Amino acid sequence: MSTAPRRATAAEADGFVLLVADDDPTVCDVCEDVAQALGLRVLRAGTTEEALERVEQQRVDLVLVDLRMPAGGGMALLERLKRDHPHVEVILMTGYGSIETAVEAIKRGAYDYLAKPFHVDDLRAKLQRALKEVELTDENRLLREQLRGRPGFGGLVGASPKMQRIYKLILKVSQSRHPVLILGESGTGKELVARSIHFLGPRREKPFVPVDCAGLVPTLIESELFGYIKGAFTGAGRSKRGLLEMAHGGTIFFDEIAELPPDLQAKLLRALQEKEIKPVGSTERLPLDVRVVAATNRNLEPAIREGRFRQDLFYRLNVVTIRIPPLRERKSDIPQLVNFFLERFAEPGRPVRSISEEAMNRLMGYDWPGNVRELENVIERAVALGAGPVLHTVDLPSNLQAPAATGSAAPTQGVLPLRELEKRAILHALGELGGDKLLAARLLGIGKTTLYRKLKEYQLES
Repeated sequence: MSTAPRRATAAEADGFVLLVADDDPTVCDVCEDVAQALGLRVLRAGTTEEALERVEQQRVDLVLVDLRMPAGGGMALLERLKRDHPHVEVILMTGYGSIETAVEAIKRGAYDYLAKPFHVDDLRAKLQRALKEVELTDENRLLREQLRGRPGFGGLVGASPKMQRIYKLILKVSQSRHPVLILGESGTGKELVARSIHFLGPRREKPFVPVDCAGLVPTLIESELFGYIKGAFTGAGRSKRGLLEMAHGGTIFFDEIAELPPDLQAKLLRALQEKEIKPVGSTERLPLDVRVVAATNRNLEPAIREGRFRQDLFYRLNVVTIRIPPLRERKSDIPQLVNFFLERFAEPGRPVRSISEEAMNRLMGYDWPGNVRELENVIERAVALGAGPVLHTVDLPSNLQAPAATGSAAPTQGVLPLRELEKRAILHALGELGGDKLLAARLLGIGKTTLYRKLKEYQLES
């Protein structure tokens, strides 16, 4: 083990934090040099008690601890960290133990172990692997906070694996300026995805301008997009800013981009490539700085082959693609969506209504060609027509009142006891989330302790 010239610690540097807990200053120097080269901010501790104080006082993501340390030792510190700070990853350094000691440490929650004397390359490799684990944990924590802090993600609702992949992709692309193409059937929430990308990104304080390409009058599309100057055409009594100019510095969202006429596609492509626009009737060009997000419910490849959509514009827009699943492919999200809409449409001064099991069975057995928008309409209608605190099958549209042809037994009439509904909700959440109790508790709106108590009460512990 060799030492290297010591670099100054970057006080309050951005990024993840490593705590080196060892009473040997030389070992700490080497670990600090390697960690700082990886972009980690480094803290030090010479005893177990000092290490615990460090973790209690400030954020620590990764701990590199010696097995033999004053005041308890590395194994005792590992146990305390895994009990009180389970998010912290721990690498145990040992020059005295055997393979049995390392295996025992990993059983108790250590990420890895490092045998002394160690080579710098081995230390660097283990820190890099642990750092990737920390980054993944931090990403999942951010995702869970987004899920816990609101009924949906930027207005999107659902915790199914497919939706969680969408949330992760939104978080990632929101921090860049690359164009995004959102694909999905009508009613799946394409504009909500576009808004999430904008308002989670660095341009959140700038305008978000939606453009309904299908709703624009063909003869006015160019003037709407690019604007015009006074006298540019008959009736142009004053100058008007176009939608592209209004979005300058922010995000422009082209909804149903496939409906844009071919001649306007060419002008839009030129504006995006040259990063400037020319209002109708003007000889001057204006600078254009926008992030472009587009969406369509159509398959653009046939349109490209038939000459109805420009291939070069498709390549310009299709840098990152997000495909939103239809509701029929994520039916496990329906109960959460129903509760979200019940709260949204609750009448002032009246408690939020619930829904009977039979009515929920009808909703779960339907294929939802209109997707989330259709479900929203159904719940709003049921709230408007329903008389009591519980919505029943008779409050649903006629096409949803007949039992679904699934071959299952007829659904139970009436309302299930609250205890049974609670038990089923817990089982459903755990099943959908692969047994992740922490995330299940957050999505159910209860504390972790409460969930564990309920599992014991309902004898659901495995």
